[in-house]
Amino acid sequence: MGNICGKAESNPSPPGRILGSAPAPRTTSSVPKKVGGPPRTLGGGGAGGNVVPGAAGGDSSGDPGDARRRAAEAAEARAKAANKGGKLKAQLTSQQKKSRTETLKGASEAERRARDADEGLEARQWN
Repeated sequence: MGNICGKAESNPSPPGRILGSAPAPRTTSSVPKKVGGPPRTLGGGGAGGNVVPGAAGGDSSGDPGDARRRAAEAAEARAKAANKGGKLKAQLTSQQKKSRTETLKGASEAERRARDADEGLEARQWN
């Protein structure tokens, strides 16, 4: 049986490429003539890395006690920065220091004052 609506081609061209028609990929990659920099060890501060001055790994002394000291200094600096604060920080710390009973007493007192104000307003509006 044949195609009713079209004409028959003697050599139909398939969609896509013929196997082997694409250029062959390169088998080797190009290697740079000079590899940059001296050899480095892991964890060292080496050249080319993002080194923060004064941070651990900044200089290559290799002394673990020195690294521990620098880490302790950094932790102290972070703690000092966290302790700074303004008015809101002071309010928050004072609220955190209160016990549960003190907090409930304060809420109860505020509720009593609001109730007294409402009663006073109601008494004034009564004719």
